[in-house]
Amino acid sequence: MTAMEVVLDIIKVAIPALIVFFTVYTIMGRFLDKQYQMKMLEYKERNQEAALPIRLQAYERLCLFCERISIPALLLRLRTNNMDSKALRYALMVSIQKEYEHNVTQQVYVSNKLWEIIKFTKDDTINIVNLVSDTVDGNAPADEYAQALLKLIDERKHMTYDKALEAIKKEAAQVL
Repeated sequence: MTAMEVVLDIIKVAIPALIVFFTVYTIMGRFLDKQYQMKMLEYKERNQEAALPIRLQAYERLCLFCERISIPALLLRLRTNNMDSKALRYALMVSIQKEYEHNVTQQVYVSNKLWEIIKFTKDDTINIVNLVSDTVDGNAPADEYAQALLKLIDERKHMTYDKALEAIKKEAAQVL
């Protein structure tokens, strides 16, 4: 047997072996990729199942936040008989800020856009409180200040906390 015949015999054996190797390698690579994708999908589904109740709770808490910082709700909770407008304004500002601080962690569970709407709602409510306080004497009775706030709210067609509630409901519906 000559060297050329030996080389041809090796090539005859090596080529089919290489073809089988690359075929098996390709098939195994695809199989392992599919297995990885299936495991990742399974992992994501488990995380979704665990995260869904937390996200829904965040939407609930943000709805409650919007309701609690609405000016009529604040006035019902905070206004007392012997209060002057300066004390009521201070109580409103403190309450809005505390509500916000209490719910600030909810931003982790909602979209950035929704959180921006929530922050804008808080800021707008504070601006309304400040705007009306500029028109009412600080020593005036709290009832006068409250009436001025309610009048301004009546003049506005849509309050930001109503818009925020709509945005919360819309995003929660997308999650479900």
